[in-house]
Amino acid sequence: MFGAMTMMRSEVCGRTVYMEVVADNKVAYRVITGRIRAFGTEVGTYGVEAEDYETGETECIADFSRNIEDAVDFAETLISHRSRPRQLYSRALNYLSGAI
Repeated sequence: MFGAMTMMRSEVCGRTVYMEVVADNKVAYRVITGRIRAFGTEVGTYGVEAEDYETGETECIADFSRNIEDAVDFAETLISHRSRPRQLYSRALNYLSGAI
């Protein structure tokens, strides 16, 4: 009944900052672009990163979406809620659960 499951490791390469906003809470929110290899082909992907300049804390979801509008909208949500980097994953889960 149970079998071995293989997972493909994928890494984003060719990372470029598409948009960066430094908010008044001294947190930089970035939308990054890159390419990811999936099933033998390379596709474009967009990620979101948050970096706190006061504590040095950084979190990144390198392959958040294949749609730039979703990544920018999510970054705007982070900015409006004044989210810290440690809140990135929970905010992403809330954002994506509402998008389904």
